[in-house]
This record gives sequence, structure tokens and C-alpha cells, in this order.
Amino acid sequence: MKQAHDLVTEAKARIQEVTLEQAQAAIQEADVLVDVREPDEFREGHLSGAVNIPRGILEFKLSSEPGLSARDINIVLYCKNSGRSALAALSLEQMGYLNVRSISGGYEAWVQGGKPVVTPSLPAFD
Repeated sequence: MKQAHDLVTEAKARIQEVTLEQAQAAIQEADVLVDVREPDEFREGHLSGAVNIPRGILEFKLSSEPGLSARDINIVLYCKNSGRSALAALSLEQMGYLNVRSISGGYEAWVQGGKPVVTPSLPAFD
């Protein structure tokens, strides 16, 4: 019986991952940068310009949004450590999306690499 790790390993063998060093260029070329983590994770911090579409609704959201349904758009995905984004990338490729990339190591690698993140500020209390 396969485990989640097995599915991620298989997905990573079939998708295009970009390294942390390649990520900035990939993001600049992208039509959309998608954070597939859950909303609470996104609120704790995310990459600048990212939209939050959780893994559980990604395929439905992309299918229903006219601006995201074109199969030739350039999509970069990331999650916490690249497992969910690898599975998401494979799923999108199976849906016919032609230009999907996942950031290897995800948000954790981005932060550890000293790259900038957006963290919502808390309201000031007097």
C-alpha cells in the first residue's frame, strides 16, 4: 500500500520543480503564483504576489475562474515544503495545463534561504 510520501515522490519524478535559485525567475515569468497551503498558513506569511488557493479546491477553482482556466498560462505553485505543490502540479498537468512548476522545498526553503515574505501586520491596540 502506498503512503503519502510515495505519492509525493512519484509526483516529483513527473513534474517540473524549480530550485530556490531558479524560483525568482520562474515567479517573474509566471502568470500566477499560487500558494496551495491552507488559509491560516497563508495568513502567517507568504510570498509576495501569491494568491491562496488551498490544495483541496485548486482544481475546482482553476476550472471555474476564466482567468485561470486557459491551459497555456504559466503557473508556479508552492506549499510548506513542496509535497502538496508537487501533487497539485501533477494534477494540473493531468488536467492539461502545459506550464506548471513547483518550488522545491516550498515556503520553508524560501524562508531559510533568506528570501522576502509578506507577513500581515497585526492591528495596533492602544
